Amino acid sequence: MLDASTLQTAIANAHQQLVRAFCERFPEWTLPAFDGLMALPPRRQWQAVNDYWLARKHGVLTLKLKELGTLPADQRPSRGAALNRFKAEVEAVLSQLEAQLRAFEEAETIRREAVDVTLPGLVRRRGRAHPLTQIRERIEDIFVAMGYAVEDGPEVDTVFYNFDALNIPPNHPARDLTDTFYIDDELALRSQTSNVQIHAMQRRKPPLRIIAPGRVFRRDEPDATHNPMFFQVEGLNVAPGISMADLKGTLQVFLTKLFERPVTLRFRPSYFPFVEPGAETDFQCPFCEGAGCRICKHTGWIELGGSGMVHPNVLRACGIDPTEFSGFAFGFGIDRMAALLYGIDDIRLYYENDLRFLSQF
Repeated sequence: MLDASTLQTAIANAHQQLVRAFCERFPEWTLPAFDGLMALPPRRQWQAVNDYWLARKHGVLTLKLKELGTLPADQRPSRGAALNRFKAEVEAVLSQLEAQLRAFEEAETIRREAVDVTLPGLVRRRGRAHPLTQIRERIEDIFVAMGYAVEDGPEVDTVFYNFDALNIPPNHPARDLTDTFYIDDELALRSQTSNVQIHAMQRRKPPLRIIAPGRVFRRDEPDATHNPMFFQVEGLNVAPGISMADLKGTLQVFLTKLFERPVTLRFRPSYFPFVEPGAETDFQCPFCEGAGCRICKHTGWIELGGSGMVHPNVLRACGIDPTEFSGFAFGFGIDRMAALLYGIDDIRLYYENDLRFLSQF
């Protein structure tokens, strides 16, 4: 197989031979100088030789054929025939060199793009769902199996859906600029997914059972247990005759399926504007079974979140008669639940996109 230097030498030698042949046959004509041929790579070298002899405007043979008109009439036929024979020889030489050049370029391409089939293949790292996404999907699967629909809604919503329809009065601390991200006087980033419940009750008449997972935003300083953006899930069940017993039974079934072991619940009275009565929901620590450990801060109990019976004013704001229907609602953080299940002590790790952390799940 030809290498580049051998091919360059062959092209240069062929050109010199053509120059000598031309000078022998046409001694009355002089040829222009042509230097630096060996400094060019093979393809440009061949193109330079081709243009020297055959270029349409300035090629040597092109110009000489044009000069035939200046010769005496009796010399033109013989000189023209001689030039055409020499031109055919030049074309044949260049054609043979081009064939060698193509073979050289094809061999170079194969060599450059060759694949060593004995080398190990490239391992494609498989992606996986984010730990928060994994927990969210588990929660959705559990509630869908219990007959709940998964609802979604806007992350930027009006004051009505964020506060007014939830029975949150104008002087409530949750409406302060220090707690909520406002876009303007009428729009704010939702601080909980309760706005989705209002949209759902306006759009769908009871009975209805929904959960609303999604991002929420609060003016919290980032630390191991707080972040200005986190994930939450809220649930709503509205139908005739719904009671706190239904709420407790629903949450107990949910936690039992989530932790894959029996879980004990307790309610602690608490105030939330959108429920009456309201309660903080705790569940017995599934890791120490109530004996006390680091995860439950040695209390034996872990706080789940707020819950209670939907306030009649909330039902009225959605066009639902509270004398005919009642309902319960609950909400808890997905970030905190994932931290419990995976033993994570700093929720900021979820949002740092560190593959060393994420690849563990």
